[in-house]
Amino acid sequence: MSAMNAKASSGGEEEASVMRSETLGESGCLGEIKRGRAILAAYLIATLELTFLFMQMGVMPYLAKSLGLDSVGFGYLQTTFGVLQLVGGPIFGRFADQFGTQAALILSCVSGSAFFLLMSTSTSIPLLFLSRLPAVFMHGLPGAQKVITDLTTPSQRADALGKLGLCFGIGIIIGSALGGVLSTKFGIFVPVYFGLVGNLINIVIAMIWIPLQAKPMSDHHVMEHRTSQSGSVFSIREILRLMKLPGVMEVFIVKVFAGLPVGLFLIMFSIISMDFFGLEAVESGYLMSYFGVLQMVVQGLVVGKLTNNCTERTLLRLSVFVFASVGLGMALMKTVWHYCIIAVPLVFAFSTLVTITDSILTNTVPSSDTGTMLGICASVQPLTRTVGPTIGGFLYRQFGVSSFGYLQLIVNIALFVYLLKSKIPLREMKSQ
Repeated sequence: MSAMNAKASSGGEEEASVMRSETLGESGCLGEIKRGRAILAAYLIATLELTFLFMQMGVMPYLAKSLGLDSVGFGYLQTTFGVLQLVGGPIFGRFADQFGTQAALILSCVSGSAFFLLMSTSTSIPLLFLSRLPAVFMHGLPGAQKVITDLTTPSQRADALGKLGLCFGIGIIIGSALGGVLSTKFGIFVPVYFGLVGNLINIVIAMIWIPLQAKPMSDHHVMEHRTSQSGSVFSIREILRLMKLPGVMEVFIVKVFAGLPVGLFLIMFSIISMDFFGLEAVESGYLMSYFGVLQMVVQGLVVGKLTNNCTERTLLRLSVFVFASVGLGMALMKTVWHYCIIAVPLVFAFSTLVTITDSILTNTVPSSDTGTMLGICASVQPLTRTVGPTIGGFLYRQFGVSSFGYLQLIVNIALFVYLLKSKIPLREMKSQ
């Protein structure tokens, strides 16, 4: 019965997709052009936001140190940012569902502008902590995902969402490099000024090229009916309701736990790179750029083709199996060169898992709730950043680097067995 419901839902969305061009105010070829332009604008906004975010991440330790913040205080600062993003993700998604994608992206860009403005005026530790506050609504990537979800059919969705990984890779490479160059040559606040101006540019892009409401008109009427009864943007009950839909909780559990041990390792990587691998700051920067290039190659050349030729069930199991293999490699690695080799399947598993779970979850919930679901998905990374320093620090101090690998292996073997035995209602058809 669940499979029949999934097929019916998928068929309904495919039919509704015919009306998406009308949502943009046009029909036929011109409507398709506007839809493509809106998706490209979403990619551009995501790329710029991620670039500026990585720029500030590069200069933040130096800014904090110049204000007299020690390593413990800096940990609290990072945790504050993670908690705010964790809380804000589902709320931002609800906002997008109720007020439209354009309003949501503008909210994200305005919050980003306030974030960098407050950061540029941070002359004391309290002001630096205060500058984290707008991060609660800084969700440009989920906003871009929302645009893509609303403007693509279920069969196109995984491929289109996967291309956002290119934006992430570009953001890592350009943001990390540009932040270092600008802060070294022109001062520590210059990258922050770039972030402020860039977010203002993003506001203009969202106002011009992102449609007010990207949902098909039929979905929009359903949304109006639903949201009139669903309470405020801050309704916890509505968020929990989505988790009770068939298959949602099961897929979300896999999404959270499959990459959690590796996530803990990456949070501790700045320390591990110095203590375990013996890398200098410049060498760590090169390694980050290597990750960015891998992300671009995998997302641009591999994941899209896989989503067009494999079923959701196959890709979900594959990503978990590869994650288990990565865990074994991490448990046995001794040098940074070993890690560079392991990074290839690691990036593949991460990219595939994130893309396919986002696609599955947005296809599972009603189209009027895709924003909320994307907001919930966006909370996974902040959750890892929030609990990561404590759990990761304990594992590293007590059991060493290999503990992350063994934990990764055990968790993903358990998840793989769970996926083999579970009856999660997934689409068995391939994307066309």
